[in-house]
Amino acid sequence: MDLFTMAAEQSPEGKLLADRMRPLTLEQYIGQEHIVGPGKLLRRAIEADQVTSILLYGPPGTGKTTLANIISHRTSGIFVKLNAVDATVKDVREVIDQAKQNRALYGKKTILFLDEVHRFNSSRQDALLPAVEQGTIIFIGATTENPFHHVNGALLSRSTLFQLESLTHEHSLIAMRRALADRERGLGFLPLQVEEEALEHLAFMAGGDIRRALNALELAALTTPPSNDGTIVITTEVAEESIRKPTIKADESTQYDVLSAFHKSLRGSSDAALFWFLHAVERLGMDPMTFLRRLIVMCSEDIGLANPQAMVQAVTAMDAYHKIGWPESKYVIAQAILFAVESPKSNAIPMAIDRVMQAFEGIRSAEVPLHLRDGHYKGSVQLGHTGYLYPHNYPGHYVEQQYLPDPIKTAHFYEATEQGMEDKIRQNQERRRRTGHR
Repeated sequence: MDLFTMAAEQSPEGKLLADRMRPLTLEQYIGQEHIVGPGKLLRRAIEADQVTSILLYGPPGTGKTTLANIISHRTSGIFVKLNAVDATVKDVREVIDQAKQNRALYGKKTILFLDEVHRFNSSRQDALLPAVEQGTIIFIGATTENPFHHVNGALLSRSTLFQLESLTHEHSLIAMRRALADRERGLGFLPLQVEEEALEHLAFMAGGDIRRALNALELAALTTPPSNDGTIVITTEVAEESIRKPTIKADESTQYDVLSAFHKSLRGSSDAALFWFLHAVERLGMDPMTFLRRLIVMCSEDIGLANPQAMVQAVTAMDAYHKIGWPESKYVIAQAILFAVESPKSNAIPMAIDRVMQAFEGIRSAEVPLHLRDGHYKGSVQLGHTGYLYPHNYPGHYVEQQYLPDPIKTAHFYEATEQGMEDKIRQNQERRRRTGHR
């Protein structure tokens, strides 16, 4: 009998190791102590069979489906599982109709677990609302996408959101050691000798994905020939052959988060800004233009007139990307990013815009002062469109006169800071204010 035959006999229905080792109880569950640790709300609800509608949100491989399966084993009600990838509104309505009968005839509750709920569009999610509101079903949704972007507000507000965190390589080590010791569901029936360095490598390369770590361990165990004494030795070299560098997927939520991290880093860390940019483009496959657009906006929003050259650098980087492409343009883009981060910062421009927008709320109309109106036509003098003072005819190329509408004629919107070149503007503003209105 070869190892593959032995494994097939040991694995019910030919399931992979990760499926065989899937935790069935909260005690077996690995990670997420912040929501299912002793005394935590969700753990208490599961143990008391009092789970209400919830949303489980987190990256792939963090245990959302496993947690739902544990709930299915603990509930006294009827547990139904659907996947939003292939489920239809008809499927959902059939579950709801059956739930109504189960409650009316047998007094049993129905828990509907909808995996990948973000794949349901708004109208299909709407089909769930009445049943959730009326308590016909207890809804459990799982999603890898930000629920505030992909789940209807009404459904989200009627569910308790639990965010699952990425697992670590330590969690993968725990799972693999359990599998090696378990004779019934794991690999304990095999004469395995696994080097600690090999386990560490599998855990590290799995990147917190327990399923990937377990399946790689099983592949190593089943493809390594036994030594003379019958022992199957899994070395670091074997482990390296059994697991490869993962392909990283940049889903929509990840892209939003990475772009946000990039913009925030532009305000304070050259190292982080450069890291997030290259991580996004080189590892996640995101479009450099996405970051160039954000960089250009940032050069006005967060730097502005404190260093106007930052905008020049950013626009030049975009032009370079269009003309020479990637990866050659990465050096020019990196230069623009670093120049922006190291520039003095000012948010005076967005603040000025906000003040103008607020001023709109306080005035009904904005009549142009007569002396600012167009006077390049016959009859303008008769209409009173006179009195404009040409600043270049006065000392310092400035003269006091009204420029804003009467209701807000003394308002000040742009307040220059003391940052960089903007400090000179601030000093000029102060000089002008001492002489009158701008």
